Amino acid sequence: MTAAPSGSAFSVHDIPFSTYGSWFDISPVVAERTYAEDLHLVSHQNGMHGVLRLVPLNTAEGDRADTRVTATPGLLSWIGESGRIDLAYESPDAVRLRGSGLGIGVFAAARALTPFSGTYFFHDPAADGHVFTSYETGHRYRVTTLSGTLAEVAGAQALGGAHRGVVVAADADGAWEIAIDALDTARPPYVPSGTFDDIVESARRAFADFIDAVAPWRSSATPAAELAAYVVWSATVRPAGLVTRPAVLMSKHWMDKVWSWDHCFNALALAPGCPELALDQFAMPFDHQEAGGALPDSVTHSEVLYNFVKPPIHGWAFGHLRRLLPTAPDHDQLAQAYAWLERWTAFWLCARRAPDAELAHYQHGNDSGWDNATTFDPERVVVTADLSAFLVLQLWELADLAAELGKEDMARHWTAAAEETQAALLDQLWTGERFVARGVASGATWSSASLLDLMPIVLGEHLPAEISSALADRIKAHLTPHGLATELTTSPHYLADGYWRGPIWAPATVLIEDGLRRAGHQRLADDVSARFRALCETHGFAENFDALTGTGLRDRAYTWTASSYLLLAAAQAHRDGY
Repeated sequence: MTAAPSGSAFSVHDIPFSTYGSWFDISPVVAERTYAEDLHLVSHQNGMHGVLRLVPLNTAEGDRADTRVTATPGLLSWIGESGRIDLAYESPDAVRLRGSGLGIGVFAAARALTPFSGTYFFHDPAADGHVFTSYETGHRYRVTTLSGTLAEVAGAQALGGAHRGVVVAADADGAWEIAIDALDTARPPYVPSGTFDDIVESARRAFADFIDAVAPWRSSATPAAELAAYVVWSATVRPAGLVTRPAVLMSKHWMDKVWSWDHCFNALALAPGCPELALDQFAMPFDHQEAGGALPDSVTHSEVLYNFVKPPIHGWAFGHLRRLLPTAPDHDQLAQAYAWLERWTAFWLCARRAPDAELAHYQHGNDSGWDNATTFDPERVVVTADLSAFLVLQLWELADLAAELGKEDMARHWTAAAEETQAALLDQLWTGERFVARGVASGATWSSASLLDLMPIVLGEHLPAEISSALADRIKAHLTPHGLATELTTSPHYLADGYWRGPIWAPATVLIEDGLRRAGHQRLADDVSARFRALCETHGFAENFDALTGTGLRDRAYTWTASSYLLLAAAQAHRDGY
């Protein structure tokens, strides 16, 4: 995908059409790497489910019309030779559609209905709407005709396998309009809040306010800023189910969760312009923190997973968050963050250190966030340098917070712990040339061609100059024209679409760029930033990217990628004197 110069137009094959707060989107993507012929209303409650199929129809013949789909943040359109259909969000729960010259079919995506799955369809006489009630999402979707005629109603009250839905056609004046709203069990009959043009303008203004808040620095030098902001804005959902706060999902494609390190990058990008939303992003996984201090692996509407964790980058993140917020956190906010980070750190120092060990370990690559990185090929229960480096930064942040909160004894305790952990890291895992990993069971050490081995650069100013220089030299070897390959492209284990065995990823880029800059390697940091920003401006905001071609891979609308672009672009704009 190539971002439009204005950043406002996009392909729904890459980025779902949605709005801030909504739990559903309009997209052809109905499952992991699965693209339907038609656009669907896709829900992210109780998982990802394509619920309704939206089919543009020729008025005379009633068959599928040949159309092209266009999308901007406020309006989605099907455009054909004989007419068009427009769709806009009236609220997070409701979309309005209008058409001229074309009709539309709104059909249940699932044909089969069983006692435990599928979509039941009926006319609700109390609300005068046609209702699809979905087992998979646990919600209902109501179609109300505002103008035009119902040319067909199929499968009402049908059981078993059936074609279910409505066809809407124009009335005498050649146009039609409907509303589709999502509800739980019952709601008064739908009443429009304004004209279709009114709601399009309202949606446009809502996004304009958001982009002005999060990227006031944007210019022709940052052509992807608007689209990056849209990816973040449209992937934000209101609190529901197990999601306790307004939350930026990683995507409204199939990666529709909040993982417990991804959220940090969204928080940082939002901090200057949307501070309350930023603090909610940082806090959300901590709402599910276990008594022992562990954070969940991921949180979504109906599921919290604890089978893995994610790396402790939260001290690093909160330190940056404090500096980016327009108003410093108050005493209570600092005390809450301190309590969260204290418990999170205790988990690593207690539950993840072997007896008599000084350094913590991962139990699987998934714990690191770099699931299948080659660092974990020899063994999976491993002491790695990146983990120790993140813990050092977290310990320093705890020391700073303790001092600010007047906890002088604890400030000294955390300072000593940071110094001791860094000393152990350098003594046990630094060979004089590079960092190695160590198997907890075997005691064996090894190095790899993974960028993960170089992540201690995040220590920045805390590293001895000779070590940061050695790391910087090795980081240069990972740079392709598009950015930092997670596995050396010359490695026999390099895979173009190998997840963490080659592709470029946003979080590694941001962490390394920051560490390089704090360690004094400004020119290399500038290069890393520039290449990643150019990558996003050319290829969009995919989950990751082919390191040699730049092509976006996997989920194509990933919020931590968009937020990382916003972070790096904002920092460059300020360096340029914005």
